[in-house]
Amino acid sequence: MKCTSKKRMILAWILLAAVFSLAGCSGTSFDMPYSVDSQVSSFNVLAGGQSAQTAASFAEDLCVVTEDITDDASVDMSQAQAAVLFDVNNKEVLYAKNAHERLYPASLTKVMTALVALQNGSLDQVLTASSAVNITESGAQLCGVESGDTMTLDQALHILLMYSANDVAMMIAENIGGSVERFVEMMNEEALRLGATNTQFANPHGLSDDSHYTTAYDLYLIFNEAVKYESFNEIIHMTSYQTVYYDQEGEAKEISFETSNLFLRGTYQTPANVTVIGGKTGTTNAAGHCLILLSRDVNGAPYISVILRAQARDVLYAQMADLLDEINK
Repeated sequence: MKCTSKKRMILAWILLAAVFSLAGCSGTSFDMPYSVDSQVSSFNVLAGGQSAQTAASFAEDLCVVTEDITDDASVDMSQAQAAVLFDVNNKEVLYAKNAHERLYPASLTKVMTALVALQNGSLDQVLTASSAVNITESGAQLCGVESGDTMTLDQALHILLMYSANDVAMMIAENIGGSVERFVEMMNEEALRLGATNTQFANPHGLSDDSHYTTAYDLYLIFNEAVKYESFNEIIHMTSYQTVYYDQEGEAKEISFETSNLFLRGTYQTPANVTVIGGKTGTTNAAGHCLILLSRDVNGAPYISVILRAQARDVLYAQMADLLDEINK
C-alpha cells in the first residue's frame, strides 16, 4: 500500500475547493474522510466517488493506513493489540494491525515530550526541578531528581529517552512550557499539526490517564518527525549514559544507566540484515508492553515499526523481531 503525508491541511482544502469551484465543479460531491474527528488519521479526497478525478494528498511524504495488512501468516501478532511497519523511503506499508485504534501509549509518550522540547528549547538550556517532579504513583520510573536540582536539556533528554524517567519528563515540561499544563497543550498542538488526530495527551510521561491516548499510526507520525533531529537520533542509539547534575546547594549528583531498549543491549536479537538504530520502550499495567523503533536494512534504508499492548516483554521482542523480518521479504 502506498504512503502519503499531511501538511497544511486546512489551507490545502480551501485551495482545492477554490480550484474545483473555478473549474465549474462546484456541484461535484467529495468524499473527504480527513477531519480532526475522523477515526483514521489520514487524508484522501475523491471526486465523484471512485471516478478518475482524484485530488492530491496533503501528506505526500508519509504513509497512510486505511485497512489492516496482515497477509503474512509468519507474523504472529495475536498477543499484541496493534502493530505497524513502514518502509520510509518507498512510502510503503509492510504490515498494519489496528493502526488507528486508540490505546494507552505508556512511555512512548516521551517521544512527543522530546520532540516539543527540541522544537522549543536549546540543548544547553539549564532546567531547574520543582515539586512537580514528586511523582508518587506506584511503579513509576524515577531517576530521583529533587526540587532545586539542575541539569541541561541535553542531559534531561538522555535520561528521558534512555532511562524513561517520569520525574525528568515533568522537569522538562515545566521548564520548556512554563508550566506542565501549557507544555501538554503544546504536545497536543504538535500532534494536530502532524495530523495525529487520534491522539490526546494528558501528561508528558505516559502514566495512564483516561484522557491520554494515541494510536500506532499516530506514534509513527510523531516518531517520524522526531528522527529529523540529529540529537534525538544520537540519544536513541546509545546503549549507556553517565552524567553529573547538581542539587540546589551546587553539590554534584551522578547518574548512570543502560538504555531500556533490549535490542540495543543485545538481550534480544534482530533478524539478519536488519539493524535497530534505536527507539523508545514503554510499559504500564494499562498499556501493556510497547515499543517503537527506527531500523535499517542491509542497504541502510530506514523503517519505522510500532507494537502496542503486547502481553509480556518476551512476547513484545519476539513479535517485533518477526515484524522486522518482513523487511527481508
